[in-house]
Amino acid sequence: MKHPDYLKKILTARVYDVARETELEPAPLLSARIKNNVLLKREDNQPVFSFKLRGAYNKMAQLTPAQLKRGVIAASAGNHAQGVALGAKRLGCRAVIVMPTTTPQLKVDAVKARGAEVVLFGDSYSDSYTHALEIEKKQKLVFVHPFDDPDVIAGQGTVAMEILRQHQGPIHAIFVAIGGGGLIAGVAAYVKQVRPEIKIIGVQTNDSDAMARSLKAGRRVTLANVGLFSDGTAVKLVGEETFRLCKKYVDDVITVDTDAVCAAIKDVFQETRSVLEPAGALAIAGLKAYAEREKLKGETLVGIACGANMNFDRLRFVAERAEVGEEREAVFAVTIPEERGSFKRFCQLVGEHSVTEFNYRIADSKAAHIFVGVATRARGDSAKLAAQFIKHDFATIDLTHDELASTHLRHMVGGHSALAKDELLYRFLFPERPGALMAFLSSMHPNWNISLFHYRNHGSDYGRILVGIQVPANEKKAFHDFLKTLGYPYEEETDNPAYKLFLG
Repeated sequence: MKHPDYLKKILTARVYDVARETELEPAPLLSARIKNNVLLKREDNQPVFSFKLRGAYNKMAQLTPAQLKRGVIAASAGNHAQGVALGAKRLGCRAVIVMPTTTPQLKVDAVKARGAEVVLFGDSYSDSYTHALEIEKKQKLVFVHPFDDPDVIAGQGTVAMEILRQHQGPIHAIFVAIGGGGLIAGVAAYVKQVRPEIKIIGVQTNDSDAMARSLKAGRRVTLANVGLFSDGTAVKLVGEETFRLCKKYVDDVITVDTDAVCAAIKDVFQETRSVLEPAGALAIAGLKAYAEREKLKGETLVGIACGANMNFDRLRFVAERAEVGEEREAVFAVTIPEERGSFKRFCQLVGEHSVTEFNYRIADSKAAHIFVGVATRARGDSAKLAAQFIKHDFATIDLTHDELASTHLRHMVGGHSALAKDELLYRFLFPERPGALMAFLSSMHPNWNISLFHYRNHGSDYGRILVGIQVPANEKKAFHDFLKTLGYPYEEETDNPAYKLFLG
């Protein structure tokens, strides 16, 4: 099989009817902190606040007049949708966009404002994609794939062409967020044929790492579930052509967690006063993690800031978690004896560190368990503080990177309950739409009682919910069967030490 000549396709791509050459800007604050020369490729400054219009328009610009007359269709949760809508408006053709019902209204309105027809269908991109293929056949429209198409890949590859033109000196590595793989495939295909010494490093969240797993397995791997905080990269199965190109050209894929992404959003805001969406800041989070892992000093590192379609309501969650992501806050569960002077003695150990949070409820006459947040000055401070507390006989658990503690426990009050017999604790991701919770409750066996519940709106497409459920021992198999049929991502936390200390 003859593969496309990507160098030629990228050099002749038609993107600049709608896209602009974006800035390659220095990030002096971040550069000073990680002791490397960091450059940001500002794709968030595109007319649709994302690189996606490059590939979408390049694909559509190659269509025949007859195909354009029929119109185009795409499935997307946001940025690709806006790119297709803008391209269709420019080319004067009809555009139908199928979006999940969980898509934030901000993105739906942005697509409609560009003249496209929006069809809301399903909970995920996969549902929308399947429905879009049905409409494509019925209405004889042309499908514009978000990543797995040579013309789309070539359009995204123009980002790399600009980077190498804008910075002709040495570059150690270029960092690229990966969802389905369209952007990194285009960037890698260009760079490795022009400047093969430059490393191409992909970045994924550790709960949406389909490309990393696929490259490791040597074949495309389908994820059962994907994390949805970085919704722009939440893809269960990468593209066939994007996988082939990544296998051939990509040097490494690094994974980061939600807190690291939030910290990267804050880093870019401090540099630019722009707010990236999670997928948009993913490359910068990976750049920082890679520089630390490889102990790089004095190298030039390029991070592609690939999107800024941020839901405003999500900023509260980002601000909260950025401190933990940059290790500017440490969180602990500390046991102190219920005796005079012990609380004061503990506070003296905290010393000059500011206390960011303090939760306490009397548990018994001998000991008290406190949940405490402390502002830190440098990475590794949490381990030093924990060691200091333990040295002075305060039993301590470092919860700085514990998801249960960060998302739920710090917002809960109460204590242990003698009534919570046979309680199992689970974290769930629920789609943020009417009826999702009711569907969960109505499918539960009447013998199972909800003994604990915590939900807090984070402004994202999916809600994070903590549920305690009382399940008799002889019904645990039936309960686990129920979990498998539910269709929501979940994680058991029954044995989490923080839960046992404060709520179990």
